[in-house]
Amino acid sequence: MQENGINLVVDSGPDFRQQMLRCGINHLEALLFTHSHKDHIAGMDDVRGFNFIQKKAVPIYTSEATLNALKREFYYVFEDEKYPGVPEVDVNIIDKDPFEIAGIHVQPIQVLHYRMPVLGFRFGDLTYITDANYIAEEEKAKMKGSKVLVLNALRQSEHISHFSLDQAIALAKEIGADRTYFIHMSHQIGLHIEIEQALPEGMFFSYDGLEVEI
Repeated sequence: MQENGINLVVDSGPDFRQQMLRCGINHLEALLFTHSHKDHIAGMDDVRGFNFIQKKAVPIYTSEATLNALKREFYYVFEDEKYPGVPEVDVNIIDKDPFEIAGIHVQPIQVLHYRMPVLGFRFGDLTYITDANYIAEEEKAKMKGSKVLVLNALRQSEHISHFSLDQAIALAKEIGADRTYFIHMSHQIGLHIEIEQALPEGMFFSYDGLEVEI
């Protein structure tokens, strides 16, 4: 997410470094975490590149539960006596309360990934939700009025911890954003070129390298 020269990144997947290079991101104001599953945290080690360029720690925003997982996976980052060159991060604990990063208002949205609490985020007119299959009404209220909604839609059939495509479409209609982009699709969703043609107006499948302006 970019605004007025500020770069905020949600999650650091296994290809975090590749994505930052591809997008030409050479400075990072903050890294926000949704939850602790490996496909959302595996690339955190590569914040060291930003440490080298910016000569300072990278702020991370995370729940207590996700921080505990980061400490297990990347123990060397959090040791009192650090080995030279390990990633440097500045930890900020968040929950459902809003906060600001470099003047950008951020509203966390708590969703459930089966029984696991996961954070989505609203940045102004953009709401980003990944890895969810349930959102309480009070959390949906935080999403209303978004111009752009980014939402997970794993596959055609129902799943224990992700929205199916039909469930995601129904939620997108309820939220009523001008545009909805589905993410976190598996191969079971079908062929992009075929399935996207059947989506309701204003709804699209995301793809690597997609840039969205608001």
